[in-house]
Amino acid sequence: MRRRRILIGLRTRLVLAFLLVAAVSAGTTAALTYREARTAILQQAQDTAVSSFRERVQELGTPLPVDPKAFQERLRLLARQGNPHPWVVFAEYGSLRISSAYDPVSTVITPELRRAAHAHARGSFQRVDQHGTPWLTVAVPTVFRVGGTVRPTGLILYAVMPLSDEETNVRAMLTAARDGAVPGLAVALLPALLSARSVLRPVRELSTAARRMGDGRLDTRIQVRGGDELADLAGTFNETAAELERTVGELRAAEARARRFASDVSHELRTPLAGMLAVTEVLDEDAARLAPDTAAAVRLISAETGKLAVLVEDLMEISRFDARAAELNTDEVDIAQTIRKTLASRRWTDPGEIVTELPDGIRARIDPRRFDVVVANLVGNALRHGGTPVVVRLRTEPYGAGEPGAGPPPVRLVTEVADAGPGIPADVLPHIFDRFYKADAARGRSAGSGLGLAITLENVRLHGGTIRAANGPRGGAVFTVEIPLAGREGTA
Repeated sequence: MRRRRILIGLRTRLVLAFLLVAAVSAGTTAALTYREARTAILQQAQDTAVSSFRERVQELGTPLPVDPKAFQERLRLLARQGNPHPWVVFAEYGSLRISSAYDPVSTVITPELRRAAHAHARGSFQRVDQHGTPWLTVAVPTVFRVGGTVRPTGLILYAVMPLSDEETNVRAMLTAARDGAVPGLAVALLPALLSARSVLRPVRELSTAARRMGDGRLDTRIQVRGGDELADLAGTFNETAAELERTVGELRAAEARARRFASDVSHELRTPLAGMLAVTEVLDEDAARLAPDTAAAVRLISAETGKLAVLVEDLMEISRFDARAAELNTDEVDIAQTIRKTLASRRWTDPGEIVTELPDGIRARIDPRRFDVVVANLVGNALRHGGTPVVVRLRTEPYGAGEPGAGPPPVRLVTEVADAGPGIPADVLPHIFDRFYKADAARGRSAGSGLGLAITLENVRLHGGTIRAANGPRGGAVFTVEIPLAGREGTA
């Protein structure tokens, strides 16, 4: 595909367009020159022959009645006086046919010429192409004067002259024009290449600069040369790049300040929250001995303090992802056993709520803590917003074709969490992993921090995997996590 783009690129099209213009110009000039030259050559020969033949006919006289033998000698004398080439002269007088040559009748004298000769006292002429050979035929009637009136005698003289020499000259001109066009096109190729280069140089520089900017090098600029439209385009590009660099710099600085602020606030809140959690634990233990209203207030404070602690921890975690400070601490573990520990540590063991399909023997090198967060967030989200039972499935599957001769195709670890709830609305699916996104705008608060799925997405990406959300064919939401493994060595 790249080669095809090169073959029909802008350089090729510019050169071809330049050569096409040169070829059309040369062809048009050659055609017009050929037409005018051919007309001039044939016209000159024609005018000379017609004028000369009329003069000779007038000098010949009209001895009537016609003596065939004597008149044939006159015709031969007339033929030898032909200009610009010798003629073959024919005479027609009623049924009498006489020729200066052996054939008394010419095949190039047409009926149209005969009718014109009888109709006009000055005669007529005609160019005829017979078997590829051009001929000029001239017809002049002989006349006599009665008083002031000119009357035809009935004797018509025809001169037939080949135009082979003139046609040869015309064809020689055509050949010269054609042979001259090819070197002309070759000479035109050099300015075409130079013109294409002068046009394409700033275009290439613009393309290279655009690619560099796409790679994040916003300080890229183009050297402005000349004062034409391309120079104006280069200047506009530089101005746009400078404005973009300034705007992106401001956005990056604002984003960095926002991240640092969230991280600093979260860090500063951890210490007082730790003290508040310790106090609320003590108050929870004594709540049963307090007045009902006081006990309710204590339990509310304890619950809200716990939520605030979760939010702070999630904010600190997401800030580490934003700062690209999150790292994997991998270990080879049994995935099924890891998932069971996650469910057991959170007391999600009720068979009516949690159903597992976890085949033993699937081992992989992952970060156990981060994988625990992924499974816990997905299962907890399904229990809060979906319907029971929540099904957790585990499997491995090959993907891709792999390299030829490199063994079996690569393998990925697939973890699915599906619930039996109403599913995810279509307008929510594109935003399901956004931070603090709420499907119901009227719902001011949620049970979680609003960052659980966003953290899950970042943890999966850190493993080089993908996560997607969809609705199952029988209803309910299905979250699928796919993490690539090194190969079939990841399976037992």
